[in-house]
Amino acid sequence: MFEPDTDNPFALFDRWYREASESETNDPNAMTVATADADGRPSARILLLKDFDEHGFVFYSNFESQKGRELTINPFAALCFHWKSVRRQVRVSGPVVRVGDGEADAYFNSRPRGSRVGAWASQQSRPLADRDSLMAAVEKADKEYPGENVPRPPYWSGWRLTPLAIEFWQDGEFRLHDRFRFTRAVEGEPWKVDRLFP
Repeated sequence: MFEPDTDNPFALFDRWYREASESETNDPNAMTVATADADGRPSARILLLKDFDEHGFVFYSNFESQKGRELTINPFAALCFHWKSVRRQVRVSGPVVRVGDGEADAYFNSRPRGSRVGAWASQQSRPLADRDSLMAAVEKADKEYPGENVPRPPYWSGWRLTPLAIEFWQDGEFRLHDRFRFTRAVEGEPWKVDRLFP
């Protein structure tokens, strides 16, 4: 049986994340990111969490991609982490804002050069004639930005989701799972904790 031993969901997430990092064979920072368009039609995809603290969860993307356009129109998102090895799940939801240029530049510059060149070459989410067209765009960007100094494209940056709800789920025998949801109305308020039926 699982009972949270803290009223700080970020501390609990940090502990669960570190435990998952020791047992997940691939990408313990993988998460489903769900967004919705102006008509409320949802879409979801797997991204990698790149940073988190008490201000929120950070991921990066092309602003001109489907998720980028949807987050610009409807700046609210949901995340879901599933760590099969430890039979746990964490769901997070709240408003999103773009990270600052300095933070985005620092992360972009930490990426391998090929990934930085690829950010210039990819018109993410838009139709692509064929693989050769993509590789030609990569070659063009590679020539345009020789060496290690590949600047961050103006349409590429990060998003920070500031949670208003974080739910922790621990698998239980006979599907009698333990679920706890932390909620608050706005950032900075104390968290309310509820146990939920499985």
